[in-house]
Amino acid sequence: MSPNPFSVSNRKIDPTRRRGGALKPDGSPNDNDRVEIGPTDLAFNEWEELGLITPNLARMREYRLNRIVDQLKKRDLAGVLLFDPLNIRYATDSTNMQLWITHNHARACYVSAEGYMILWDFHNCDHLSAHLPLVRELRGGASFFYFETGNKTEQHAAHFAAEIDSIIREHAGDNRRLAVDKIEIAGLRELDKLGIETFDGQEVMELARAVKNVDEINAMRCSIASTEIAMAKMQQVTVPGVTENDIWSVLHAENIRRGGEWIECRILSSGPRTNPWFQECGPRVVQEGELLAFDTDLIGPYGICADLSRTWLIGDGEPTAEQKHLYQVAYEHIQYNMEILKPGMSFSEVTEAGLLLPKEFRDQRYGVMMHGVGLCDEYPSIRYPEDLECHGYDGVLEPGMALCVEAYVGAVGGGEGVKLEDQVIITEDGFENLTRYPFEEKFLK
Repeated sequence: MSPNPFSVSNRKIDPTRRRGGALKPDGSPNDNDRVEIGPTDLAFNEWEELGLITPNLARMREYRLNRIVDQLKKRDLAGVLLFDPLNIRYATDSTNMQLWITHNHARACYVSAEGYMILWDFHNCDHLSAHLPLVRELRGGASFFYFETGNKTEQHAAHFAAEIDSIIREHAGDNRRLAVDKIEIAGLRELDKLGIETFDGQEVMELARAVKNVDEINAMRCSIASTEIAMAKMQQVTVPGVTENDIWSVLHAENIRRGGEWIECRILSSGPRTNPWFQECGPRVVQEGELLAFDTDLIGPYGICADLSRTWLIGDGEPTAEQKHLYQVAYEHIQYNMEILKPGMSFSEVTEAGLLLPKEFRDQRYGVMMHGVGLCDEYPSIRYPEDLECHGYDGVLEPGMALCVEAYVGAVGGGEGVKLEDQVIITEDGFENLTRYPFEEKFLK
């Protein structure tokens, strides 16, 4: 196995090193007081040392808008109305209290089939998107949820729906077909009253987001690299006597230091808590010779998800025969399932060609063999054979799709379990593994 390029503990990188010129490498303003969020100098310097190319943000934003427009035109839709903050991020590349907005829909975005974009932001927040020329109008007043509008919710929803009606008439004429991703009940009812025919906006956006261009792939490389540097620092503090939370906190801190944004879950566990999977990290003190397993589920720089999993041995000893067996099954599983990937395969063909888990590990299999990834976990979900009939759906792998290939291996009633996951991109003739973090040699001997 190759050495870990991220494990050097005495890296001499000056995070305040200045670059000349008016623009940063990604085309954003080189302004210490800029409004938009983004990577820090530390991240730019590390990416440069790793030979990574940053995305061209202006080109990436144009590409994303064109992807949405293409989906709208295919369906003869007047436009799409977005409330999901990840969909708004994709359309506008703007952010505002992303986690808060997931449960308080105070922002909205409308994209017409001709690419005209309107953003409703939280009150007094127009300045957060003023740098984005693709956002043609900035408005307010998209809130009609009870916390914000109380017993006037229907009134606010009616006012917003009337705005949408006016916008559709102006930009789409007689076309009354509107895609909506997520909306409060009051808003949907008011749109219905106005004779606006609603369609599934989540389908529009998931399919738009599914295929990445070179800039999105470069952004993903950068986000993964920053995450892997953070993982190396996590591994350094994974020693007997610390808590799971102590270890997990390093990933959060190092992500933020590099301009990352948040972590979607807190799935890290040790020892007996690694089986069954999905136990969240807590105050448990880790012990010598135990396994520690985690799933990053991390939203890094540029809002790009780095969804990687590794399992480590705590302490300097050697793994047991059982720990090696679990690890080797998981390792073989994801390696085999990556190698079969190529464009043109249907999702069911991937399922059928994939490696079966040994019988003793199937009951606690992970929910998917692999899934799409971009701004978060995205379309598609590719299922195990056992789940194909109930949960599988049709689709085809295309160049530019990003996938996370993963496995959880732990028997029902077993002492421990192993979680491994790599992030790949489908290419013109196969796949490229974007993940560089090494696996544990001592488990594979």
